[in-house]
This record gives sequence, structure tokens and C-alpha cells, in this order.
Amino acid sequence: MRIVSPFLKKVVYPSLSKSGLFRRLPADGLAVVTYHGVLPEGYEPIDPALDGNLITAETLRRQLRLLKKSYHVLSPEDFLAWREGKRALPRRAVLVTCDDGLLNCLTDMLPVLQQEEVPCLFFVTGASTGKTPATLWYEDLFRSFLHAPAGTYGISHETLALEIELTSLEQRRAAWWTLVKGLSQVSRETRNSFLAAACARLGVKPQSDLEPRDSPSCLRFSLLTATELCELSAAGMTIGAHTMSHPMLSKASPELAYMEIAESRARLEEVLKKRVWAFAYPFGDPQSVTPRVLTMPKDAGFAAAFLNCGGGFGAALPEFALPRLHMTSSMSLSEFEAHVSGFYAWLQRASHQDSHPVGLAEA
Repeated sequence: MRIVSPFLKKVVYPSLSKSGLFRRLPADGLAVVTYHGVLPEGYEPIDPALDGNLITAETLRRQLRLLKKSYHVLSPEDFLAWREGKRALPRRAVLVTCDDGLLNCLTDMLPVLQQEEVPCLFFVTGASTGKTPATLWYEDLFRSFLHAPAGTYGISHETLALEIELTSLEQRRAAWWTLVKGLSQVSRETRNSFLAAACARLGVKPQSDLEPRDSPSCLRFSLLTATELCELSAAGMTIGAHTMSHPMLSKASPELAYMEIAESRARLEEVLKKRVWAFAYPFGDPQSVTPRVLTMPKDAGFAAAFLNCGGGFGAALPEFALPRLHMTSSMSLSEFEAHVSGFYAWLQRASHQDSHPVGLAEA
């Protein structure tokens, strides 16, 4: 596997892209790509687990130009019209989306989208309906664990209690993910209170404390405010909902999960004065949703809902579990094209059917 995967990335994908094979493959259905923002100039990535979802502005530009050259980039409104049966889906249709609503979506990503004339569907949390800047709680937690002195800590607050070992980077990542799942079970008020108590116990400053608004760190970690969100909408971008506070919905109670989904739509429509018809599940992998959760966006009045896995041409398109291709900083342009074209998914299926698998599924 360690041999095959680099071989695919460095030899096979570039060769097939250069030959034009990806562009000659059948492009049935729809491919949806999703980003998480653009790395601001001057920001130094801290850890791949934290910053690997963000790409450079130049990488974004190259990917958008490839999509425009080889595919039909669909506007969110045209996608909705297709979903509602009002128009046919163009051949080789691709929809561009972006999750979380970080400030750099406005300052660093929007200029590239405008210059390349590519529309985008941005999924934001309820935190972006407020007047004051906020951050993503699970990123704050990760940074707190990274900055904490090495040691074993007992952290407890109200009904939550956990003993964690923070020595190696692997231990810090594991403890973080355990707490992400645990804190997704409680309300955002309880979660925020726990995070404050955890920072005090670890001896680190609250990571939600923001630097000046134009600093690289603030551009990286801050979420859009209501005013900035309206700027993004006024620039021609479409806004969708991403829950109120970005919990893992599969871990929340049904009542809490539905509130997170339905309230985010109501808050966004109140601020934007527009219909909010699209929803994206936080984290968006199969472990973050349940069959019951998948019924909630429809009940809350959404027209479509998106996962953050699968995707590419040829993928099934369930109305409230639409697959998307997750872009990362480690993905080359030829690998990006392999995913969009559906070749990567075909390779996965082929490797799973092989009686002697060689590990291509993780390439």
C-alpha cells in the first residue's frame, strides 16, 4: 500500500491526466466538490489534522480553471432548479461548495471565485448570524490540546468527565477526537462551559480569543459575522446551513440534532432575508450521521442535503445524502481530476472486488 499509493499519486494520475483520459471518461450525473476555505497569506499551518482542509489561493485557482475547461460548472440556483424538476442537468455538471464559513472565505476565497467567475454554495453555522466573531469549538479544542504541557489530565465539568494523556502528538489527536464525539452529545452552552474549564485545567489561554481582525490567525480561525455573511451573499454567492454549532449529529440526541438543523435555517433566513434551501452535515462522513438524522433536513424544510464523502461522476445522488468530493491541501491537480472524473471511485470499487487487494482504496 505504501508503494502503490505514492505510485498512483506521482505517476499514474499525472500520466492519465496528461493523456486526457480523465476528460474522456463517461461523466454521468453530477460531481460536487467541497472546500473549507483558503489559507490566508502569512498564516503558517500548525498541523495537517487541523489545517489540511484548507488550500492555497493558487491551488484553488488551478482547480477552478480545470473545472471550467473540462466540465460544466453549475450555479447553486441551477442545481436547485434541477432538483425541483424545473430543468435538465447539463452534461459533465459540477457544483462547487464550501463548508464552515471561515472569515477567509470572504477575504481570500471570494476574490478567486469572482476572478474566475465561479459561483459557490457556502455552508455556514448559526454562529455567523451573530454580530460578534466566533470560532469553531472543535478547532479551539484541538489547539488547546496542542499547546498544553505534556502530562495526564483529569477534566470534569457538570456531567462530563475524562482523563486524558497529552504527551505524543498521536495521543493529543486521539484525545481530541474522543472529546469531539463526547461534546457533540451536549448543548452548545454546556460545551462552551466545558471548553473554558478545560483551558483552565490545561493552563492554556482560551483559543477562541481572537487577534486583530486582519491578522493571519484571525482570518484562519474566525467565522464570518452576520455583516460579513451578508457581504458574501451580496457578492453573488449562495448560502446554505451547517447547523447551529457544528456537532457530530450522530452523537446528539434526536431532539438536539433536529434543533441544530432547523434553527440554523431559521436564523440564516432571518439575517439574509432569503430562502435557505441547502444543508450540509457537519463532518459529513458515514459515522457522523444516522438514518434518522438523514430524514431531518427534509423535515426542517430543506430541498437538499450534502455529505462530505464519496462523490465524483457516476455516484448515486440521494436527495438528502448527496455525496461530495473533499478537497485537501495534499491533493495534486491530477489527483483532483481523478476524483472529479470518477476514476478514483472506480479504482476503489475495482480494488474491493479483487480477490487479492493491493490497497488502492487508500491511494
